[in-house]
Amino acid sequence: MPDTSDPTRGGKPGGTTTGATAGETFETDVPARLDRLPWSGFHWRVVIALGITWVLDGLEVTLVGSLAGAIHQSPSLALTESQIGLSASAYLIGAVTGALGFGWLADRIGRRRLFFVTLVVYMLASIATGFSWNFWSFALFRALTGAGIGGEYAAVNSAIQELIPARYRGTTDLCVNGTFWGGAAIGAVAALVVLDPAIVDPEIGWRAAFVVGGALSLVVLLLRRHLPESPRWLMLHGQPSEASRIVCGIEREVVESKGWLPPPAYGAVVLHRRGAASIAEVWRAMFDTHRDRAVLGLVLMACQAFCYNAVFFTYALVLTKFYGIPPHEIGWFMLPFALGNLMGPLLLGRFFDTIGRKPMITGTYALAGILMAATGGAFAAGWLSAWEQTLAWTVIFFFASAAASAAYLTVGESFPLEMRAMAIALFYAIGTAAGGVIGPALFGWLIESGQRLDIFWGYLVAATLMLVAAATEWRLGFAAEGKPLEQVSTPLSARHTDTRGR
Repeated sequence: MPDTSDPTRGGKPGGTTTGATAGETFETDVPARLDRLPWSGFHWRVVIALGITWVLDGLEVTLVGSLAGAIHQSPSLALTESQIGLSASAYLIGAVTGALGFGWLADRIGRRRLFFVTLVVYMLASIATGFSWNFWSFALFRALTGAGIGGEYAAVNSAIQELIPARYRGTTDLCVNGTFWGGAAIGAVAALVVLDPAIVDPEIGWRAAFVVGGALSLVVLLLRRHLPESPRWLMLHGQPSEASRIVCGIEREVVESKGWLPPPAYGAVVLHRRGAASIAEVWRAMFDTHRDRAVLGLVLMACQAFCYNAVFFTYALVLTKFYGIPPHEIGWFMLPFALGNLMGPLLLGRFFDTIGRKPMITGTYALAGILMAATGGAFAAGWLSAWEQTLAWTVIFFFASAAASAAYLTVGESFPLEMRAMAIALFYAIGTAAGGVIGPALFGWLIESGQRLDIFWGYLVAATLMLVAAATEWRLGFAAEGKPLEQVSTPLSARHTDTRGR
């Protein structure tokens, strides 16, 4: 059946799809039709409704970082520096657990259903954090909040990569992941208000920040009501007709605003209907068929997780302990730091689609590592003021933010579509457990010692890890820019994939 949406034929949106029953082979042009779409209002809705996850995560993490001083001084909690570091680790442990559990479900029951479940978990746990009464309740609610966010990472990253055209995938994924820092900036500004004794009692302020942050999720739930299931997920689960129906709807909307669509750049995909990928298949694909990509993903995720979480979760403690910054002024220092992180992916993201993944990932990791080592040495020597320290971290994380976002992009592109969410979840979990959980607890302990030299060694470890990641990318990185997902990694259910229309 011809592709009637071909503008040279003057037809309407539509495509080639045949039905499929268990074990049957079928053909679908859903990937080619999704990749040929021009950027449209539909893609903006996907980015806004799903990308809001990172804004919420950034808001959460920054609030804890900015509020650390107030929580430390809270008459009801009075957490020590070590307990604040441990609560940050509890958040990350929850994120690891949530990513694995919800990631496994996302590959089996679909992306769309998980959008709502994970967001509700996040919302309720965040609100509950505002009512914490001791360290254990605070740590528990932070862990549950992390579980919701971890689940979002797996389902949302999968859906965004599957819905965005190949030529925009790198730019979009980096920019969406970078919006974490938009949330961080919002959190920094909010902290200035809720921690100002002249405006609100800090004991009430830090609690209200968590409650309001969680309540904002209701708006996101409404935005997501209008997003469809991923057509790529549907086609791989033996529902090519439903996948084609959804793509037809998207095409009609795009045609109304953009005119006739260009012809597909490549041909149909031939698949056979099968069940969800088994644990054995996932293991074999990760550590046999794509072993180099598995090593690369683990290194990129673990190194950036240690670097980010170690520095960011304890940054407020460094400012208060070594520079004497009052807790209610921390937001002024967090704001430029967050904006630098936000601008990195926004300004550098397009080069990951033009210059290429490998040189850009290598360069951003390497620059971040070199600059971090130099800044750590200056901090240990006492050469920097609070604002100079903030400026240095802003420059470092301009590059590190793009590098960290590219790690999620790399893992999502590395493995077959049937296991994409699980792969993202697994590597996020392993990377975060190896680098992110240890980092905050270690730095909290180093800060509690009160010795700049002790903290310098922690910064030096983080810098070394970023350089190791750069070297690993240079050795094992692969070109995925502009290529269909099905060409970057052949689906498990593919009998044959014609990615060049031949």
